[in-house]
Amino acid sequence: MKKVLIADDEIAGRKLIKEYLEVFPQLVLISEVNNGVDAIAEINRFKPDLVFLDVQMPGKTGFEVLSYLEEIPQIIFSTAYDQYALQAFEVHAVDYLLKPYTKERFSKAIERLETSGKDVSGLAQSLIMEKEDYPERVLVQLNKKLVTIGVSDIIWVEAYGDYSKIHTASSIFLSNYGITNLEEKLNPKSFMRVHRSSIINLNKVKELHRYGKSYDVTMENTDVVRVSRGYMDALKKIML
Repeated sequence: MKKVLIADDEIAGRKLIKEYLEVFPQLVLISEVNNGVDAIAEINRFKPDLVFLDVQMPGKTGFEVLSYLEEIPQIIFSTAYDQYALQAFEVHAVDYLLKPYTKERFSKAIERLETSGKDVSGLAQSLIMEKEDYPERVLVQLNKKLVTIGVSDIIWVEAYGDYSKIHTASSIFLSNYGITNLEEKLNPKSFMRVHRSSIINLNKVKELHRYGKSYDVTMENTDVVRVSRGYMDALKKIML
């Protein structure tokens, strides 16, 4: 069974989707909304598996909705505007239904649910990271789910190949952003690069220990992060 939510500002659009869903008992409608603001609230509340998402809605567009979600469900865009199709498929949406569409076209979209990945992280992540200079939340991977976490909860960041591991008090998350990209988006008043492979949250530092000609930083979660010589000068500037 998949939980389904419909976000469409047109009554006729929501009615059509509900009608077509009747022949798919495995898809259970749990909520419907008519604007982007309510879409964000209801998706974060109910955590649906699938969302039929309009693009042009009052409050927030469908693409903007993605950047405010705590978890990213499978997305089927349902819209009267064809100019957003390329953007939708670039972020691996399951399908893009262009209104008006037939029952047969709707059924093909449903068939793709089992064969299409649920990764719509590309656009969601870029919207989160680009909507302000220093975002308050970042999109990360947790097991098979995509979730957002507060930047203030980050204790330190560890390079992991082309990706990054984000350490918090509760868990370790994987970010699709490399450590250099994250460094550019994290507020330097709170975050400092102390190694080519490490960024620390200065507000989460517990202790600082001298180690030869360098330092080890003990973080709030007891992780120890080495400060390399190349980053010593920056660290010394904030030491009293």
